[in-house]
Amino acid sequence: MDNGSDKSAYAVDQVEEARTAVSDDVDEYTDREAKKIIHRIDRRLLVTIGFMYCVSLIDRTNVSFAAIAGLANDLVLTGNRYSIVTLAFFPSYIIFQPTSTVLVRKLGPRIHISVITACWGVIMLGMGFVKTFGEFTALRVIIGVLEAGFFPSAVYLLSTWYTRYELGRRYGLFYVIGSVTSAFSGLLAFGFIHLEGAGGLRGWRWIFIIEGIITILLGIAGYWLLVDFPDSNRKTWKFLSEKERSWVVKRVNADRGDAETPKFQLRNFLGAGLDWRVWAYGLIAFGSTTMTYALAFFLPIILNQNLGYDVGTSQALVAPPYAFAGIFMYAVGWLGDRYRMRGPIVVINMIVALIGLPLLGWHPDPKIRYLGSFLLVAGANSNVPASLAYQATNIRGQWKRAFASATWVGFGGIGGIAGSLVFREQDKPEYKPGLWACIAVALMNIVIVGICTISYYIDNKKADRGEKELEAEDEGFQPGFRYTY
Repeated sequence: MDNGSDKSAYAVDQVEEARTAVSDDVDEYTDREAKKIIHRIDRRLLVTIGFMYCVSLIDRTNVSFAAIAGLANDLVLTGNRYSIVTLAFFPSYIIFQPTSTVLVRKLGPRIHISVITACWGVIMLGMGFVKTFGEFTALRVIIGVLEAGFFPSAVYLLSTWYTRYELGRRYGLFYVIGSVTSAFSGLLAFGFIHLEGAGGLRGWRWIFIIEGIITILLGIAGYWLLVDFPDSNRKTWKFLSEKERSWVVKRVNADRGDAETPKFQLRNFLGAGLDWRVWAYGLIAFGSTTMTYALAFFLPIILNQNLGYDVGTSQALVAPPYAFAGIFMYAVGWLGDRYRMRGPIVVINMIVALIGLPLLGWHPDPKIRYLGSFLLVAGANSNVPASLAYQATNIRGQWKRAFASATWVGFGGIGGIAGSLVFREQDKPEYKPGLWACIAVALMNIVIVGICTISYYIDNKKADRGEKELEAEDEGFQPGFRYTY
């Protein structure tokens, strides 16, 4: 037998020994008992973090509803001022993200996530009392600082509780709860603006005041409802037993061998950036969020100014496309987990968006254009959980996972800046350059998936021949890892 064959046989033996070693521990519960534990995790973790993400999305994007309800006139958001207001959130949001996944490990999710949520709720409440464009913009910057800690911490926390082929649906459900529920913020805004004159305040101010109070209350509740990492010794209020948490750690280790966290070292954390694929996942995030934020900031305005609906109707018509997107994203998430594929799901989402974009932008019938918004919202928003699952499935190691989560969200924030700028004031009401920009980033995502797929195939074949171990940077890595196409 030649040297290459010896390596291959040795690698296979290592994998089988590792799987045998963990199988007895992982099988300590029956299938029915195991499903009950996973469903308990889903109900507690996914629901809590999903509703907190809901208020996060509402609080960063509700400016679009307030703008058509009087904010733009009262604060004189003429010229590029509206784009500046929406953009102001993102620089601080991007800058303060890299440390969030380290802080959530050190402080624990209950403290880290609940405190920052309550704090940005206070700022949101204060936005209901601003008098000038400058004050409003400054508060948007502060909200960016606070919200920077939420999303990367949330997706990192979720990734530590589930195996690789459970993450697609879980990220999908997380995003469904957050984005679909937040889509109905248009209906809430429509109700709040009817408080016009109450307490001597304009209706748009009540949008920020009431939603700020809701955020504060949810942040306080999060201290008790959020759960810690499965390998943490910190207490979690009325959740799993120690035996059940230990079982979760064992099954994640059996899947990818990184449930336990090595001691933090800056070199190891930043060393994840040497993997070019981490940046490729970030570019996919950029392309996806360019579209999602553009829709969040401008869809009500497009419906109002381009398609000709009145203010109330425009706010109400935002909800149905997001409801459809929720069904679509869960379906493709299930498909990806069921057939253990990731890249094709990203491509499917982008094709759906590419069908919706020309319908929304160029079809002469307003009803067909509105139909195009369904496809665009579904494809763009479904790509957020799909690209998260694509990234999370194809990396290994806790600190690399933390770095990759922060990088993904950071690039997503840059996409938010782009989404704030692509639909420019001078381009209304057609906004053709913005639509072309969305088409370009959708095509970019398809190309990136193609490049990653080729690299996965080459590396998996090398690993099969025993020429290399994949994702082996962390101490105590588990041999046998393979990339998922």
